[in-house]
Amino acid sequence: MSHKQILNTDSAPAAIGPYNQAIKAGDTLYVSGQIPLIPETMELVSSSVADETHQVLTNVKAILETAGYTFNDVVKASIFISDMGDFGTINEVYAQYFTENQPARECVAVKTLPKNVNVEISVIAWKKGD
Repeated sequence: MSHKQILNTDSAPAAIGPYNQAIKAGDTLYVSGQIPLIPETMELVSSSVADETHQVLTNVKAILETAGYTFNDVVKASIFISDMGDFGTINEVYAQYFTENQPARECVAVKTLPKNVNVEISVIAWKKGD
């Protein structure tokens, strides 16, 4: 029996490559990087960096919830942004989702993100199994 469980949900965007939305290994959940795609239409939110970040974190939340986790269970977040000038806006939105027990994280500017979005976030969550 495998200790690796593949998790996918229709409440978050379908993978756009050869990967899954999340993998649970033991008590740890690894959530793939999410970009601001609307799950129902697979259209990008591009009205503002704040709106993009809200959509990204809505997608992360849907995957966490599918696996029985919450933002409080996240121990590590990785934020990739296209312009470090957007850091303050992204951080303000991020703080609305991680309101307590904030995880360790890094935020790095990268040259290009999938579909030329401005923000992508992946997380690792952990909680004691039942």
